[in-house]
Amino acid sequence: MAQLFFKYGAMNSGKSIEILKVANNYEEQNKSVMLFTSGVDDRDGVGWISSRVGLKRKAIPIFDETNVFEIVRAQNPKPYCVLIDEVQFVKKHHVLQFTQIVDILGIPVMGFGLKNDFRNELFEGSKYMLLYADKIEEMKTICWFCERKATMNLRVDDQGKPVYTGEQIQIGGNDSYYPVCRKCHANPPIL
Repeated sequence: MAQLFFKYGAMNSGKSIEILKVANNYEEQNKSVMLFTSGVDDRDGVGWISSRVGLKRKAIPIFDETNVFEIVRAQNPKPYCVLIDEVQFVKKHHVLQFTQIVDILGIPVMGFGLKNDFRNELFEGSKYMLLYADKIEEMKTICWFCERKATMNLRVDDQGKPVYTGEQIQIGGNDSYYPVCRKCHANPPIL
């Protein structure tokens, strides 16, 4: 039975490498997959899933007007699985389209992304994935500064100073964000 999966974690928890691994596992068994990613993330160009370890793969970008359900429905033959990276950046209507892919087309959908932003507030895509997903799994990593589990993302400015206000979405990697525990988010050591 097809299900909607949400795999979330802080920065550096291996979400992008995991999605590429899942795609590879399906394809090794001659089972096709469809890869999507948010059109917002342009670090390596729009429409690319890139991991910190250097693996990279083309994906269909999701913009506000993208109808993921119609794209998947038009695919012939139907994929065995739909994989979405940076799912935190999608909108509510996209998550509802993911549920249609599962419920109408009978195809599993796995979304990978952050749960919360640097202010520790939910992203729209994450909020609706948490509400609609059949299965939710946390991908764990450790705090940048201590040995605790990282559950938050600390944004830093050009000088490495913590930032707690601003636009929710600012694309960046280790130059802009650190995975941190709650204690280090509130009181980060000197950077």
